Amino acid sequence: GKDVAYDHYFYDPENPNDPRTNLTSANPRLTMDKAAQVSVSGQHILHNGNYLKLKNLTVGYTLPKDWVQKVCMQNVRVYVSGENTMAAVVLVGMSTAGCVDMDLSPNGKPAEGNVWSTPTLAEQTIAGVYNQLYVDYSDVANGWFDIWSSTMDYGIGIAPTFNFLFATNSPSSVKGSSAPWQRFYKGIIKANDVIGNLPTVEGFDETKRSRYISECMFLRCWWYYRLNILYNGVPYYKNPIKDIDEAKLARSTQDEVWGYIVDDLTSCINNPDLPDKYSSDDANYGHITKGAAYALRGKVYLWMKEWKKAADDFQAVKDCGYTLYKGAGEESYKKLFKVENERCDEMIFSLQCLDHPDYTQKKNRGFGNRCLPPDPSGNGLGWNNYIINPQFAESYENRDGSKFNWDDIIPGYNDMGIDKRMVYFLRNNITETERKNAVAAGADMSKYDASGNEERIKKAYENRDPRMAMSVITPYASFLGGVEGTPKEYVMRYPFRSYTTYGDLKTDTSLKFYYLNRKFVGEGLELPNIYSELDLPFIRYADVLLNWAEALNELNDLPGAISKVNEVRERAGAQLLGTNEFTQVTGKTDMHQRIMNERHWELIGEDVIYFDEIRWRTWKDLKFYKDKEGKMNGMTQIWGTRTNNYAWGGDHYWSLPIPAREMQMNPNMVQNPGWD
Repeated sequence: GKDVAYDHYFYDPENPNDPRTNLTSANPRLTMDKAAQVSVSGQHILHNGNYLKLKNLTVGYTLPKDWVQKVCMQNVRVYVSGENTMAAVVLVGMSTAGCVDMDLSPNGKPAEGNVWSTPTLAEQTIAGVYNQLYVDYSDVANGWFDIWSSTMDYGIGIAPTFNFLFATNSPSSVKGSSAPWQRFYKGIIKANDVIGNLPTVEGFDETKRSRYISECMFLRCWWYYRLNILYNGVPYYKNPIKDIDEAKLARSTQDEVWGYIVDDLTSCINNPDLPDKYSSDDANYGHITKGAAYALRGKVYLWMKEWKKAADDFQAVKDCGYTLYKGAGEESYKKLFKVENERCDEMIFSLQCLDHPDYTQKKNRGFGNRCLPPDPSGNGLGWNNYIINPQFAESYENRDGSKFNWDDIIPGYNDMGIDKRMVYFLRNNITETERKNAVAAGADMSKYDASGNEERIKKAYENRDPRMAMSVITPYASFLGGVEGTPKEYVMRYPFRSYTTYGDLKTDTSLKFYYLNRKFVGEGLELPNIYSELDLPFIRYADVLLNWAEALNELNDLPGAISKVNEVRERAGAQLLGTNEFTQVTGKTDMHQRIMNERHWELIGEDVIYFDEIRWRTWKDLKFYKDKEGKMNGMTQIWGTRTNNYAWGGDHYWSLPIPAREMQMNPNMVQNPGWD
């Protein structure tokens, strides 16, 4: 943890108008940046005392109600108080009871009793548990879980820091060991503070007390769910941790952790004070519901292979009132991921985002491109760090449910050398310089059609599963950008020339040609800031339907499984299973493969596929495959030329190593096999 905020949060008298620290701002800046956090559950922001001397001062500021409701608070008042001190301590509604970071380094102890002294402060503290959900999405470089999966790859700049993809992982790695451990345990410790201390708060409404404890119990389960998949068994802390010596539990096995999670979620489900669902206009919308608890417990039952219990839980989610969004007809899948529909009945558990840098997710930044609205420097705010992998893109079926095959579009394509295929992706009427560059890169220019090259390659994408066009920007497709101040269509062409003169889609990778993300990326001027106000779904009903289909298939209820998948396909506009020669399901194994494919197409960009691929044991084959020339998968241009190559590190890579510091500080900790 940090004892003070970084200097760029301090007021600087030489730059009094700096918007980051402007004292006269209508909305003084609060930070949820992990770098500015005092401790795991002690969340103070301390300001540099050089510019402030206090004596017996208390100042209160109530945040706008539309902000606090969306970050799971009812009312938030920010207090600044001090007595004969050079620093002001700002309490922003976060837990201050604990003092232990799960990297097992002790932090300075805050005044632990203060936040439990009144119902108002206690309720604000509960918001600190929810606020931990923002941390994963506060930084594009965190490496969201889709790049762990087979669906996406990360830009080459810092890709090697994802050591688990390059056979260089170790217990000392950050992204492949300590970062997920610390982020998720921070949330768990905060949740445990509430669960352990809220019962002691006098004068607290009993119904709300009961509900808040269940909400925090669910959030604890959410983080344990991910930890248990990543590390294959972890210590299961259920009580507040106030001292480093209390953070020395031994690991429970993965099966034991599943059992603990089921017990906790069952407690949530059995709580009569936890509602099934909130309506979109309810002031408590965004808080955990019984529907979310059923959905997560059903997912745990899938891991336990308790298929009947999983199916029953998914039925219960439906009974709570959740359903697919279909309000935009054939564009419903696309419109689902727009601000106006973020509270529809499909959303079960979502990150509640604001048009504010500290309560947000940054997929618009990481998924986007340079034709998005301008950032403060005048450049389009999207970085396109997250690239769609071609093998995944090519998996999208044709509109009639048949498998896509390049040879059906360009006879002989599959037999060509990979670099030679570049020729088919060049724009019409290339210049002599562009031609020379293509030849140098290995393109077979004998196949180039100067007046029809673009039209030829576009046919590969014209008759595909509609979700492809709604999720992926494909060659010579248009994208509605806003970099020039007004909504304007830009076309993804190669080689890139200019977005102003030619209307080409600009990226940070313009020298190469990659599939780009469209999902969660604002169109026109929809999302004009680096941070995004669009809620990010963690669990939604389509996800539940496909999990439900898997459970039914394992129970040998093939018609039931088909019907659940068809609900999802019908909304998307895809050919329904069992309606033509290409969609006939031949049995349980065939249906399982179809369900796996369906989850990839439906849930791209939602950070769930990696966890599926681990459970299905498909991750190695899908992420670390070799092409026909023997080159390992990696960041890849559309026709297959690799920019970098992953490396499989061995079977111990199915689980992450326990962080080195945890091994050092906890004498009861045992390392995962292969990581010693």
